[in-house]
Amino acid sequence: MKLQFKHQKFQADAAKAVVDVFAGQPYLTPTYMMDRGNRVYQPMLDSDEDFTGWANARIIPGLSDSQILEHIQKIQRDNQIEPSQSLEGKYNLTIEMETGVGKTYTYIKTMYELNKAYGWTKFIVVVPSIAIREGVYKTFQVTQDHFAEEYGKKIRFFIYNSSQLTEIDRFASDSSINVMIINSQAFNARGKDARRIYMKLDEFRSRRPIDIIAKTNPVLIIDEPQSVEGKQTKERLKEFHPLLTLRYSATPRDYYNLIYRLDAMDAYNKKLVKKISVKGVAEMGTTATDSFVYLEGLNLSKSAPTATIQFDFKGKSGIRPVSRIVTEGYNLFDNSGELPEYKDGFVVKRIDGRDDSIEFLNGVKLYVGDIVGKTDENQLRRIQIRETIISHIHREQELFNKGIKVLSLFFIDEVDHYREYDENGQPHNGVFADMFEQEYKDIIGHLQRKFGDDEYMQYLDAIPVEKTHAGYFSIDKKGHMINGKVKKKEQTSDDIDAYDLIMKNKELLLDRNPKRSPVRFIFSHSALREGWDNPNVFQICTLKSSSSEVRKRQEVGRGMRLCVNQDGERMDVSVLGNDVQNVNVLTVIASESYESFVKGLQSEIAEDIVDRPRAVTKDLFLNKVIMDDQGNEMTIDSDMANAIIYDLISNRYIDKKGSLTDKYYEDKANGELKLADDVRGFEQPVVKIIDSIYDPRAMQPENARSNNVELHVDEEKLNSKEFKALWSKINAKSVYVVDFDTEELVKNSVIVLNAKLHVPKIYFKIESGSMEKIKSKEQLKDGVAFVKESSEPCKMKHEIVANKNVTYDLIGRIVEATGLTRKAIIQILTGINEATFNQFKYNPEEFILKASQLINDQKATAIIEHITYSVLSDHYGTDIFTEPTIKGKLGTNTMKVKKHLYDHVVYDSTNERDFATELDVSKDVAVYVKLPDGFYISTPVGHYNPDWAIAFYEGHVKHIYFVVETKGSLDTLHFNHITPTEQAKIDCARKHFQAISDDSVVYDVVDSYTSLMEKVMK
Repeated sequence: MKLQFKHQKFQADAAKAVVDVFAGQPYLTPTYMMDRGNRVYQPMLDSDEDFTGWANARIIPGLSDSQILEHIQKIQRDNQIEPSQSLEGKYNLTIEMETGVGKTYTYIKTMYELNKAYGWTKFIVVVPSIAIREGVYKTFQVTQDHFAEEYGKKIRFFIYNSSQLTEIDRFASDSSINVMIINSQAFNARGKDARRIYMKLDEFRSRRPIDIIAKTNPVLIIDEPQSVEGKQTKERLKEFHPLLTLRYSATPRDYYNLIYRLDAMDAYNKKLVKKISVKGVAEMGTTATDSFVYLEGLNLSKSAPTATIQFDFKGKSGIRPVSRIVTEGYNLFDNSGELPEYKDGFVVKRIDGRDDSIEFLNGVKLYVGDIVGKTDENQLRRIQIRETIISHIHREQELFNKGIKVLSLFFIDEVDHYREYDENGQPHNGVFADMFEQEYKDIIGHLQRKFGDDEYMQYLDAIPVEKTHAGYFSIDKKGHMINGKVKKKEQTSDDIDAYDLIMKNKELLLDRNPKRSPVRFIFSHSALREGWDNPNVFQICTLKSSSSEVRKRQEVGRGMRLCVNQDGERMDVSVLGNDVQNVNVLTVIASESYESFVKGLQSEIAEDIVDRPRAVTKDLFLNKVIMDDQGNEMTIDSDMANAIIYDLISNRYIDKKGSLTDKYYEDKANGELKLADDVRGFEQPVVKIIDSIYDPRAMQPENARSNNVELHVDEEKLNSKEFKALWSKINAKSVYVVDFDTEELVKNSVIVLNAKLHVPKIYFKIESGSMEKIKSKEQLKDGVAFVKESSEPCKMKHEIVANKNVTYDLIGRIVEATGLTRKAIIQILTGINEATFNQFKYNPEEFILKASQLINDQKATAIIEHITYSVLSDHYGTDIFTEPTIKGKLGTNTMKVKKHLYDHVVYDSTNERDFATELDVSKDVAVYVKLPDGFYISTPVGHYNPDWAIAFYEGHVKHIYFVVETKGSLDTLHFNHITPTEQAKIDCARKHFQAISDDSVVYDVVDSYTSLMEKVMK
């Protein structure tokens, strides 16, 4: 398998943020004479030409520090980051990126973009550990062809090795892009431990490697600086004489001129990483019994609920734990071989799906994941292993038809727990491997076969239990697995052989062919945790001793990457749409309760995103620059900020502490947010500011046991004449063609630019104020002791224009932003009025930004006006209803229904819940279905998945077949929910259904069942 890579906007944005800091720097490729040293060993290096070095060009004098700071501040404002007050060194930039989103990919792309813009070719990547070094090197390898296809050149990259110093000469003398990857230990020592990088070495012609490197003015990239930059390391890094330093981190400790942020909250909410789900295992403190009972789960369906429990069973070979599905009235004493500890009232009294509990006659009540009675360390580990296998099998069944290999990862502290060796050196299972094989056989042996699972069951049958698990550990000279060397005060190993094994087998582990790659369950040492970043890890279980201290974010971080299918294609939003975090779910099998694990994880996330505001206050909005859909900007002043806060309080969106309320999230989900009239037209950027607040609920991990209802298709409804008729009307696929007139687009763009392009001129403002009294120290710290008394623009003899030394590729930048040809852009720019075009010299960046937005608006309008859909012979099958596994939590986001195609319906908002309730009781409705994500319409702006399909009884209404998009209150749609992209999708959907159904199917947007009936009756 070869992993595929795709262009993602957030990675391009992060690279652009770095490049834009130095806008105005020309493309230069300076050379110099390298130090020859005092002895020449290689005849090939005898000529002057062979000693030509290539360096990164220094920042030109015409690009002043004040200009660079202005660039940084503009980039920060665009990215909703607090502007820096000064340059923090020459030049230090921070890029915050969450683990799992492709941080290494992003800085490789940034290297290419810096080379493309300014000619820079020398880069050094500094990493904190061998694990990360090996991972970075692997990423350079697997992305090489991808980037070569985009940029037409390849990077030459190598790992610094003090015994291979010819690589240093090549680094300096090669004119192509060169990258040296080095771990901080290679240069961070003095005295008797002095590193060879600082020594004059005979084999290096009495030169110091550091001097040859420093002469190239390299761009320094520090990966995870919080783990690299101690006091001593910071001093050592100066000896590289970097042109600039870029710091990439998920958890920065120091924010040196932060220019781009994609933190844990952003990545989670934008669905760039897996959703986290937690299976807690909690011991209950009770004196009621010494008997062991564990509640594995509840099974809810149309019939009476059942529960799966574990308890001790006395058999011929002794006492062992067993797992059984039980109903109310089940007697543990009778079914345990009459063990006396179950004699006192251990009869199932009640199984309650509302709170996932089971109660016995003796009053003992357990919730899913609870253990009662005596347990030892091994019993807890067995339960964790069993729960991991159960989660794995469920996930594997769900994803099998999507061609996705599922992996589970166990971290252990001692290799002996997995593999032991006898006195002759022969290997045999350790205690955890034995537990795994016993539990795996039991689970597979009792697996309930589902309709259509034949291929999956054949897959399971083809993999022997002893081959489906494997250990990845350090290896000694005898080929035996060992714990590996872990240095004091560190939690990771530096064993290269173990990481090499992990990296080499990365793609092989993703192969689902049972003959080539039967391994699905991996055991590894917890010290090797940093080396694992396989995208198809869906379950993580740490079988650690209670004394082990591992950060929970570190524990989940190894499985956060979005998965890939058998073609190596990443399963992200562009492929799965809204289904991305239904497919991409990481389940952590914890050795504590769900509540305890989540509390700890959220506490760590809060620590790591300290820079985010914690409450909605006036200061959150004050002086923020916001932009409407037309590119018009507005700065939020004090009065406007007060108005926003007043309306948020009035609508009960924030509480007394400024925390967001449930009503805010509910109205937002329903598209019914109400904001101050002062920001009408600018509502979306205001909501974006509000959503920058850190709220633990916004990214709370899911309780893996909470989705206790699995939806089942009602075969009777699926085969009913009403649904068959509806389905035959809407299941055709279509293809679209856009055939707009470029001349018309050019003409309309010229008209709108002349009418609407207003670029603010740069001017100086004179403000005055005074400090009457200092009320407190906090006043001074917050900068509010001075009171502004007047403000007026400064009258200048000459208008301020942009620096002529700073060059802009005006046509190229607009071509890049709009996707139009250079010819079309030239026609537009030469067609606009002279006064309109002259605005460019006053503020080039604003001119490019606003002109591009206005042209794109005209382009979107042209696409919709000139798009045509044609019906294809291909159709969706009913397998889009039967294949996916849909789950929900009864009473939270799922309810039982009668007329839905499934026995339950999962809703995303109270508006959807109310809409489904009305459909279900309506005498006019024959059958309805909430359309799964697999049903979509192709549009020029992405896949579109309508919400509902409804069949009414003939004779009751005018339009029998209806496809519906439910949104919030229609009077708020103009700003709250319908973005230009969404509007384009809706317009395309209308044309699609007209093309495939000859108007027999009506498609529309409604906000309630009442508004639906108004349209049905027309």
